[in-house]
Amino acid sequence: MKNQQILTKYNKLLKRYSNVGIALLVLCCFTLSLPAHAQQAEKSNTEEATDKKLSNVKNAISKQKTTIKKVDSKRKKLFAQLKNDELAIAAVIKNIKETSEKLSKTKKRLTTLAKEKSTLTTKKHQQESVLAKQLRAAYSTGNHDYLKLILNQQNAGSVQRTITYYQYLNDARIKEIDGYKSIITQLTDIALQQQLQIKQLQDLENNQTEQKESLETNQQQRQQTVTKLNEQRLNSTQKLEKLEAQEANLMAALRRIAQLSRQDIELNGLSKLKRKLSWPVKGKINRSFGSRKQGYLKWKGVLMSAPVGRSVKTIHSGTVLFSDWLKGYGLVTVVDHGEGYMSLYGHNQALLKSVGERVETGEPIALVGQSGGQSQSALYFEIRYNGQAVNPKLWCR
Repeated sequence: MKNQQILTKYNKLLKRYSNVGIALLVLCCFTLSLPAHAQQAEKSNTEEATDKKLSNVKNAISKQKTTIKKVDSKRKKLFAQLKNDELAIAAVIKNIKETSEKLSKTKKRLTTLAKEKSTLTTKKHQQESVLAKQLRAAYSTGNHDYLKLILNQQNAGSVQRTITYYQYLNDARIKEIDGYKSIITQLTDIALQQQLQIKQLQDLENNQTEQKESLETNQQQRQQTVTKLNEQRLNSTQKLEKLEAQEANLMAALRRIAQLSRQDIELNGLSKLKRKLSWPVKGKINRSFGSRKQGYLKWKGVLMSAPVGRSVKTIHSGTVLFSDWLKGYGLVTVVDHGEGYMSLYGHNQALLKSVGERVETGEPIALVGQSGGQSQSALYFEIRYNGQAVNPKLWCR
């Protein structure tokens, strides 16, 4: 009986502890499984955040590409507008220069006509005085009747001498009168020419006034275009890319020019003219050949400061191969000197020579300006030999 009680009590304890063990086991399993679920959830959250960031980055890149595309498109339009503005300015400047030359010639012609008129007026007065003397002399000899003299048979010799004398006086008077008439005709012609020249002068002055007003309008338009371009600030990489594109554009243009070049037997190049040529314009060199331009790019020529409108002169005789607007360099003239030598003149305000024209040493070919979007007036000058840029200081002094 006692043993049976002990056995019953043992079974109760075993059952109780078994339940506790099971509970502990379940608790341990739950506890062990909890970090795995948490890690999975954390991983899932991280992936979602990463995907979201990646999506945001892709959207930002897409927006940036769209913005860059719009900016590039806008800049292209602005450069096209800049080209039109600067070509319009160049045309007006050239017209103003031609008008000024015509004005100068007209004023000189008027001065010449005034001198001729003064000389003819003096001659007219002299002839009037001679005619007056002749008339007084004729009157002082008496009013002889030719018919009476001819019918007078008393002194035939005297009559003949008197008739001869009268004939001499008449011939002299007729000659002076003819000369007087000629002078009067010349004076009338000069007066008419003066009126025409004065009218032409007034037309030229009015035309020049209109041209100057047009120039002012075009300059204001250009300044607005340049301001808009400057508002779109570029970083260093973009500036480098822009300059690379401009230089590539220049090189392509020069290659086309070289293909069009036809060597002239009279063009002997520049090889024997080192240190003997004059600079194309008087001015300070702000950028030297070989100095740093942007990044790895270097200046292939020199940038010379000079006031707007100053004459740009060719360094040596040659033939104009290019005369037009070029992106980044504005209004450009390129002259072929033969034997593979060319000289380039950029950022001009106006171009005075056309393609195919022959130019001589020191002849004006352009006017200093700030075309190509420059903020300051200057001349960009290069010398190239077989397409390669060389230091202008080796040739010019």
